Amino acid sequence: MVATGAVTGPLAARRVRLLVAYLGTSFHGFAAQRGVYTVAGALGGALERALRHPVVLTCAGRTDAGVHAWGQVVTTDIDAGADLDRAQRSVNKMLAPNVSVRVAEWASAGFDARRSALSRTYRYSLSGAPWPDPFTVLTSWHVGVPLDLRAMQAACDAILGVHDFSSFCHAVRGRPGPIVRRVLRAEWSDLGEGRYQFEIEAASFGHQMVRSIVGTLVEVGTGRRKAGETASVLAARARAAAGPVAPPHGLCLWEVKYRVP
Repeated sequence: MVATGAVTGPLAARRVRLLVAYLGTSFHGFAAQRGVYTVAGALGGALERALRHPVVLTCAGRTDAGVHAWGQVVTTDIDAGADLDRAQRSVNKMLAPNVSVRVAEWASAGFDARRSALSRTYRYSLSGAPWPDPFTVLTSWHVGVPLDLRAMQAACDAILGVHDFSSFCHAVRGRPGPIVRRVLRAEWSDLGEGRYQFEIEAASFGHQMVRSIVGTLVEVGTGRRKAGETASVLAARARAAAGPVAPPHGLCLWEVKYRVP
């Protein structure tokens, strides 16, 4: 980040932990990128204006373009003498309504938003209603047909535990080899009125992993695949074996878990 004030850095640094929510619609993902509007760029810039020194942000999980967050965790080091409540209010005023720092609190020096995390939970929202709801269209995938949640839940059994999720992940250049992850929980819920919700928890996720899983499970829910096919998709270790990548706007980083101090 580039400082906007006269102070070159925190005089006596102290680690701060932020709980951040954002509507990802207008952002090109979380990670800072030159020339594009990102969550980290907006949040970091607002913090620097409020604190008058540069900041370097670490997040619990870098969300893709269009993906939202309710429980993103961010750590950074700031001036130990800073008024944290005032800084939070200032940042929220600058970034409203698309970004909100829900909680700002001091943390131990060894706490790291990414490395200290035990698990991440994502929620994916869908609608099977015949017409799109104007009030949820930015945060929910309008599938437009009813889904067989019993079949979709049965299809989740194969992804629980430790597996190579290469079939469900977009390959990252320069990182060849298997993409081994541990899925702790995968659950579908019927919220009524044609609204569905998928929640998945894992120690970590591969690139586009959740959206690829959702896209494949929706094929099960609409009858284009059988629930038992999920195991063979995993075994194939090939992206072409899985279904399409679900749209980003239905996905939300919901919660990050840490050890209780």
